Amino acid sequence: MVTELGWVYLGGMLVLFFFWAYGIVSFVLDLKNTIIPKTRQYIRGRRRLKEQKEKEEEREERERQLY
Repeated sequence: MVTELGWVYLGGMLVLFFFWAYGIVSFVLDLKNTIIPKTRQYIRGRRRLKEQKEKEEEREERERQLY
C-alpha cells in the first residue's frame, strides 16, 4: 500500500513530468516555427549576395576586356 508520502512523491513527479514534456514540445515548436525558417532565410540571403558578387565581378571583367 502506498503511504501518504508516496502519493505526494508521485504527484510531484507527475507535475514535473508535465513541465518537462511541455518544455520539450515548446522547444520543438520554436525550432519548427522560428529557428529553422530564420536559418533558411539567412542561407538564402548569403547565396544571393554571393551570386550578386559573382555577377558584378563578371561584369567588371567584361568591361576590362572591352577597353
